Amino acid sequence: MSSIGPAAEVRLSIPADSAYIAVPRSVAGNLAARNDFTVDAIDDLRIAVDEACSLLLPQATDGVLECVFAIDPPQLTVRTSAAVPAGWTPDTDSFGWTVLTALVESAGAETVDGRLTITVTATATAAEKA
Repeated sequence: MSSIGPAAEVRLSIPADSAYIAVPRSVAGNLAARNDFTVDAIDDLRIAVDEACSLLLPQATDGVLECVFAIDPPQLTVRTSAAVPAGWTPDTDSFGWTVLTALVESAGAETVDGRLTITVTATATAAEKA
């Protein structure tokens, strides 16, 4: 049973500056730990969130990164978004994207109204089977 309880959502807004990337990475790690993820799965999720933020950071036209952590035990979904230049999408053939998708159950990117959102999802039970 999860120690965090029922479904919940945590929202975070940080400056689009590499000095602040540790904040969403730390939040992801804390929430995953409270959701009974294994140590390896926590590390994987933290790295995936770091990669998602790093992909968006240089493109954030308004200087802000938004992160939404959706906890629905045993699943944790992180949506990282930023306003981006028209037509910009992450290079899904890049090393960063390859790392991102290898570390979580699912990953995707979607642009709506000029905001690109990278969504990553991990499940505590799936991490234990790995």
